[in-house]
Amino acid sequence: MAMVSIKDVAAHAGVSPGTVSNVLNRPGKVAPATRERVEAAIKELGFVRHGSASTLRAGHSRTIGLSVIDIGNPFFTEVAAGVEDVASDLGYAVILGNSAGSPDKEDRNLRVLAEHRVRGVLITPSGEDPGRIDRLREHGISVVLVDHPAHRPDQCAVAVDDVAGGRAAVAHLLARGARSVACVTGPLTIRQCVERCDGARAALRGAGLDPAELRVVEAATMTARAGEKAAAELLAGDLPEAVFCANDLLALGVLRALLRAGVRVPEDVALIGYDDIDFAAASTVSLSSMRQPTYQLGRIATELLLDECDNPDTHAHQHIMFQPELVARESTQ
Repeated sequence: MAMVSIKDVAAHAGVSPGTVSNVLNRPGKVAPATRERVEAAIKELGFVRHGSASTLRAGHSRTIGLSVIDIGNPFFTEVAAGVEDVASDLGYAVILGNSAGSPDKEDRNLRVLAEHRVRGVLITPSGEDPGRIDRLREHGISVVLVDHPAHRPDQCAVAVDDVAGGRAAVAHLLARGARSVACVTGPLTIRQCVERCDGARAALRGAGLDPAELRVVEAATMTARAGEKAAAELLAGDLPEAVFCANDLLALGVLRALLRAGVRVPEDVALIGYDDIDFAAASTVSLSSMRQPTYQLGRIATELLLDECDNPDTHAHQHIMFQPELVARESTQ
C-alpha cells in the first residue's frame, strides 16, 4: 500500500498542503474548525508523518527533552505529568532522561537529546556546572531550569524557595514544643537538600537556639529504604524530639522504622517531610509535609520553554519562584 502523503490529506480535507503542515507543526496558527477537518482527514487516511525528514528540513524535531534527578520519586513523576500535558496540547512529544543524580549520566542523556535535535530541554540539574547547559544552547537548543533557580538573566527557571520551606517545616516543629531537631537529608551535593537544611538552621536561629545543634543525617539516596537506615542511626543514640526530612520518601522510611521500634509518632518524636506526595496523607500515621506546586512547575516550565522556542524574538526570560505550603497532619499534631 502506498504511503499517504501531505498532499493526499490536503486534497481530502479541501485545504492546501501548507495548512496541513501548519496543523502538524504549528496547530495554534490554524482555525479550530479547519484544524479539526485536517485532523479528521489524517485519522481517516491513516497518515503518518515522516519524522526524520521533517527534522532534517527544519533542523529540529517536534520533541523536547526532560532531564530529572530521580524519576522514581513521585515528585518528578508529577512534574513530568505537567510537562507532558502542555507539550501534547501544543503538538510536541517528550523524551525523558533520568540522571539518577549522576553528572556523567546527565551528560550522556543530554548528548542523546542533542543528537535527536530536540527543540528544547527542561532540566533539573544534578550539579552546578553551567557548561552542560551552555553546550546545549550553543547548538540552538533552548533550556529551562525546573526546580532550580537561575543565576543568569538570559535563562528561564521555575523553582520553589527551599530555604523558606526548610525554615517553615522546622518552625512548625519548634512551635509544638520540640527543642532537639534532627534533619534527615539526601546527598548534600544536591542543591535542594543543602537549602532545606539551611532553612532548618535558620528556624533554630530564629527561635534563639544554636543552629549548630541541628543533627544532620545524610542518606545516600532520597528513598524510603534510605530513610529506614537513617532512622536506625537516630535510634542508636539519643532520640531527637522532632525530625525534619528533606523529602517524603525519606520521612516515610523514618516513620516505618520508628513505629517498628515502638517509638510513638508524634508523642515521642514529631516528624515532617517535604513534597506532600500522595503517599504522605495515606501513611499509617498521616505525614505532615511541605507541599510544592509540583504539577504547576512542569506546566509553567514547559510553557516558558515552548514560548522561547516558537517566539525567540519576543520571548522574555522569567525567573519564577514559588513558596511551599505547610500541610499539618497527624505526625506533628
